[in-house]
Amino acid sequence: MKHLLFGLGMMVSLTITVAVNGQGDYPTLDQLAAQLRQLANAHPEATLKSLGKTAGGKDIWVLEVGTGRMDSKPAMAVFGGVEGYHLLGVTLALKFAENLLTSNKEILDSQTFYIFPNMSPDAYQQYFAPIKYERRGNATAVDHDRDGAVSEDGYDDLNGDGYITMMRIESPLGGYIASEENPLLLRPIDSKKGEKGTHMYLIEGIDNDKDGQLNEDLEEGIAFNKSLSYQFPAFEALAGDFPVSQIESRLLLDYLYERVNIYTVFTFGPANNLSEALPYQAANAQKRVVTSILEKDAQLNQRLATLYGGTVSLKSYGQTNQGTPGDFFQWAYFHFARLSLSTPGWWVPEMKTGDTKNFRSSEANFLAWADSMDMEDVFVPWTKIEHPDYPGKQVEVGGIKPFVMHNPPFGMADSLALMHTDFILQVARQHPKLMLLDLKTETLDKDLTRITVELFNDAPFPTHTEMGKRSRWFQKIRVDMGREAADILVGDKIKLIDSLEAYGKTTLSWVVKGKGAVRIQAGAPHTGFTEITVNL
Repeated sequence: MKHLLFGLGMMVSLTITVAVNGQGDYPTLDQLAAQLRQLANAHPEATLKSLGKTAGGKDIWVLEVGTGRMDSKPAMAVFGGVEGYHLLGVTLALKFAENLLTSNKEILDSQTFYIFPNMSPDAYQQYFAPIKYERRGNATAVDHDRDGAVSEDGYDDLNGDGYITMMRIESPLGGYIASEENPLLLRPIDSKKGEKGTHMYLIEGIDNDKDGQLNEDLEEGIAFNKSLSYQFPAFEALAGDFPVSQIESRLLLDYLYERVNIYTVFTFGPANNLSEALPYQAANAQKRVVTSILEKDAQLNQRLATLYGGTVSLKSYGQTNQGTPGDFFQWAYFHFARLSLSTPGWWVPEMKTGDTKNFRSSEANFLAWADSMDMEDVFVPWTKIEHPDYPGKQVEVGGIKPFVMHNPPFGMADSLALMHTDFILQVARQHPKLMLLDLKTETLDKDLTRITVELFNDAPFPTHTEMGKRSRWFQKIRVDMGREAADILVGDKIKLIDSLEAYGKTTLSWVVKGKGAVRIQAGAPHTGFTEITVNL
């Protein structure tokens, strides 16, 4: 047993008694590939493809799920593993595929799904390595500190426990003091209150290249979720020299731009616009380079956030990440112009201190939750070490283990997957659906007929996001009149319609000459197609 003391008004003993055996159950890359192949082999509606391999030789898998002409049906792209440390996202994407193919095939009559379970396989592999840390970058060789040597100053496991945690170093020059919420943790000083620091607080490591900095040249390359083109964080570590510089991101974007039937991008990742919708900011929305969700899209986001809250029984807490520079979630909206939804799929519930106040620290909140769940092995006890960079100072290594704050015990994954499958399918069922209704014909002369019909969007989603109306990558609705142009006296043989609102309609009318059957077709790949035959 481990005993952790919490300062909750009075000192309370935390006894952790049950192992977090589920953490070890997240699938390895080989297990993930085997499960994907099994799904594809067992279900003719599923096709497994590798987009290619990362710098580390790992496959980027996509499971294409659908029937008939898949590219002519509205589609959703579902992503996991946008961050290497987010193991849960990989599992939820995989389990969504399983739930879709075993229990929900009827939706494939009208919808297509492209499922990418793991976009960061090089980083994901670190969870199963001898030394575990929350890695983001792939296996590309990168000189992060630009000193001419590659990866010469990464993390160091100073206490030999197989985890990279934290170091606390006694020093009046440090900007940290013991937390009142949990004395095992440190918190930043409040300079406004005149607080004096007692410790430095650093990630476990040594200044291997003797340049005065620790861990600034990591043994990892570029992070998928920091290297996309929207608000690309130039000159920052893990971002790369230019946007979309990596094999996996280039392969993915090429694939997505060819799938013009995609309407929604759903991401299991750190960003969250479902617990709380993105706010509309008029000034930023009106800039030449738009940096705010547009107004109608914000309204749609709010409606879906309400739906999410009623479907997924996770109380919103601490979900402040609504996008970070260079991430995939924002790229999918601002540059791909699709409806973009993202959720971590799980977060640590809100706990209360001994005086029923909220914890200010997410780490203290996590440890209180771990106590309530009788979880053990989530905290490395502080252990004194001799550190070559801090001679004569008391240096201790310890802290919360990597991965546990972002990934629940694996035993929770099934119930989380069922709730999210329910939500994803509810979203998919709201995709645009075009219908041709109220057909009318009027004989104007023995050889002339006026044809009138209503094109109706029978769905609570508009045919285009507001951002999509501005994008060349969202096709307009095309209406084809099945007559030779010379036989159409009034109206267009081919007519393009910018968009239809939710349950919106537009009237189409032609005057044609001749007799016989006339076929009218309308649609776009992301709305599906509808047609009607008129006998003149």
